[in-house]
Amino acid sequence: MSSTVATDQSAAQLTPGRLLEAYRVMRTIREFEERVHEEFATGDIPGFVHLYAGEEASAAAICSHLDDRDAIASTHRGHGHCIAKGVDVVAMMAEIYGKSTGSCRGKGGSMHIADLSKGMLGANGIVGGGPPLICGRALASKFKGDGGVAVAFFGDGASNQGTTLESLNLATVWNLPAIFVAENNGYAEATSASWSVATDDIADRAAAFGMPGVIVDGFDFFAVHEVAGEAVARARAGAGPTLIEVKFTRYFGHFEGDQQLYRGTEVADARRDLDCLLKFRDTVTRSGQLTPEQLAAVDQEVATLIEEAVTAAKAAPAPGEADLTTDVYVSY
Repeated sequence: MSSTVATDQSAAQLTPGRLLEAYRVMRTIREFEERVHEEFATGDIPGFVHLYAGEEASAAAICSHLDDRDAIASTHRGHGHCIAKGVDVVAMMAEIYGKSTGSCRGKGGSMHIADLSKGMLGANGIVGGGPPLICGRALASKFKGDGGVAVAFFGDGASNQGTTLESLNLATVWNLPAIFVAENNGYAEATSASWSVATDDIADRAAAFGMPGVIVDGFDFFAVHEVAGEAVARARAGAGPTLIEVKFTRYFGHFEGDQQLYRGTEVADARRDLDCLLKFRDTVTRSGQLTPEQLAAVDQEVATLIEEAVTAAKAAPAPGEADLTTDVYVSY
């Protein structure tokens, strides 16, 4: 079966409403990241930002299977995961600007956006910091019997961290409803995964921990959606964890300001030939499930939302001195 036929069959299983929502999530992530890229260049955004553009299909497809029972843990490159799990975009932009109206009241910035009410346990500046958190959340769901699933997103660099490997082992030992998503964009900062990862594929490591390992094309929303659906169903059924390796290319540098001297034409090639949004549009319009006009309407709505988010963030107040110790300690 050709990849086009497989993609068309996967798309046919989704209603037009779900397809529109998936496109909206991916378009929102793309527009959010492209705008942050522009705004960061002005010098008004404090701290570092690490952009997710090019990787939208992973977050959108995986989180489309999740609900309020479920939780995710992210990475330093976390904007896409936040948006896909339902974190408010206006509050996210304010957080990136360090404003008091932000998701974490301006204290976290880009690398530490969180919203526990949405099951988003946080972006994380610690490489490999998310997998242990997910084991804890998955264990809680297992004991409560609520059917919840916990998902850890991490990169090819974090795949070599002891925290990640220990979490893979623990998830199998405790038979946890956990899913580990290795988002392999080819580089840990500027270090090629082909040089730093001992196996050809990160998913090959799954066998050592007694769980399925699956490799999927991260430019194909429908391929990721199908693989994620199987992993989520397996976890909810009590059959244990899965390791999914999603392969794609990030469109920007490791961080804003990265000169990217370690890369050639791969970004331009990916944007032209492999882009997940373009492939999604082609699939759903060719099948007649959605029209170009419907997709264009989403594009306009998202553009308006992002403009409103930036305007609100710039106008919002910065945290005051009295905010210094709020939301820091829990009172029991």
